[in-house]
Amino acid sequence: MALTGGEASDFKGYMPVMDADGPAPKVLLADKGYDADFIRKDMEKRGGIAMIPTKRNRLIQLPVDAAIYALRNMVERCFNKLKNARRLATRYDKTADSYLGFIHIVSIRLWTRQFVNAS
Repeated sequence: MALTGGEASDFKGYMPVMDADGPAPKVLLADKGYDADFIRKDMEKRGGIAMIPTKRNRLIQLPVDAAIYALRNMVERCFNKLKNARRLATRYDKTADSYLGFIHIVSIRLWTRQFVNAS
């Protein structure tokens, strides 16, 4: 996980996340904002594929597997659930370490909900 400034594009966070320790992803699900040749080439070099819809102004439109791309909705819903924690959405924390720590706490809380009976 990598933190960038609130005004920074997610595009700038691609390389820090991909260069971090951990297994290389087999598929990268991203929106049109990540449609760049260097991302597609980097994913190919890592042995994965980039499921990124092409921008409208791209000369060659590349196909996207709709069934796989639909899984991106799960990631978007996860971010929406994280933002339900007011402290994350409004970024009250002064340091990146404390903000990242609270992201971990909220993520654990969301993850453990699946093991608890709601009734």
